[in-house]
Amino acid sequence: MKGTWKWLLPILIVVIIATGTYYWMNENILNESSEAEPEVEKEIEQAREQAKQDVTEEEIEEYKEEGKNPFGQKRTQSELSEAYYQEYIHGMSHQKVKANKKWGFYLITQERIEWLLNGLDEVDIDNEDIYRDILTRWSNGDFSQADEDHNTIWRMQNGTVGEAYGILSEAEEAAYIEQVREGSIEGR
Repeated sequence: MKGTWKWLLPILIVVIIATGTYYWMNENILNESSEAEPEVEKEIEQAREQAKQDVTEEEIEEYKEEGKNPFGQKRTQSELSEAYYQEYIHGMSHQKVKANKKWGFYLITQERIEWLLNGLDEVDIDNEDIYRDILTRWSNGDFSQADEDHNTIWRMQNGTVGEAYGILSEAEEAAYIEQVREGSIEGR
């Protein structure tokens, strides 16, 4: 028994250190790029819930009349952060991509794309070039890389489930939007 402890104790110590390191990294390093303040997370969650119901061009016009941004929030372009750009681009991409799981949805509109593009001139954020590239292509009606765009943002958010694997046909896209409007698409 005494000989067993000679090799078992170092293994046990390594396992404890490795487990602690894993949890520390998960909390402090791996989540850095998608880390959002609690109020940002709450606002994003509210926008997601609203987006499940308000997905028409008419409602976006109502937002404007109410002094809200195209996503139905009071947040201005100068208040946009990495978390918002990732949330909005990721959610809009769901309209175009095939994926086994999708959380969050925002109807793609030219007004939303332009608003986000113009917002990049108002803020200083790390991944501006990536967002500008995606939004510029989308602004020009080019969604041929929407699955890659989705996965770029998904990776920034440390995605583990729901990687895009293709682009929806027009019929599949229309059916997806209808499912969102009916409330049969699950959101988080």
